[in-house]
Amino acid sequence: MGDWDFLYEMNKRRYSPEEIADAACSGVAPYQWESISDDWLDSQFDSQLEDEPDAPFQSREGFPFSVLKQIEIFDDLVDCAARHFDNTGRFLQVWGELGEIYAEIKFGLRRHETHKAGSDGTIAGKFVEVKTISPEKTSDGVLVKRQGDFEQLLIVRVDKDFQFQGKLFDRSELNSTTGKFLRGQFKDDSINA
Repeated sequence: MGDWDFLYEMNKRRYSPEEIADAACSGVAPYQWESISDDWLDSQFDSQLEDEPDAPFQSREGFPFSVLKQIEIFDDLVDCAARHFDNTGRFLQVWGELGEIYAEIKFGLRRHETHKAGSDGTIAGKFVEVKTISPEKTSDGVLVKRQGDFEQLLIVRVDKDFQFQGKLFDRSELNSTTGKFLRGQFKDDSINA
């Protein structure tokens, strides 16, 4: 099962939309909760509440944001990209948008308005730049402009089976290159999502 398939399983088991939304926020289904200690759960909510803004979140350009709808859209787009590859042997060039949608779902990225330079959005109040490595790439490194106002870099890697993984770096962890770029490297031994 994929990372978010349990949400569809919950729908089949006739969980309410509120229960499904809670599961999407927490990343686990209610039938998996018994293995999570109450102390750990309370500590996670306490730290999240400190980072929450006062105003309710709305996505770019004022459109309402729904994690469940984003998950559905993400799954549809990945399925479409996979079917296109199966049919033509070519990848659709939609990696940047897929990487950012994945970041919204998996990491809680809150995107800026369209065409804002310097970073793609925020995670827990920090400016984040998202870079996506497509299945066509053999390298696990990315370059990002040094001049950006980002505090963290999120590298999303998509493999040939259309499986997504992400790793979040603080800007200070990035390697400096000569010139106007910083380099980030995604490695399997340090995957955090």
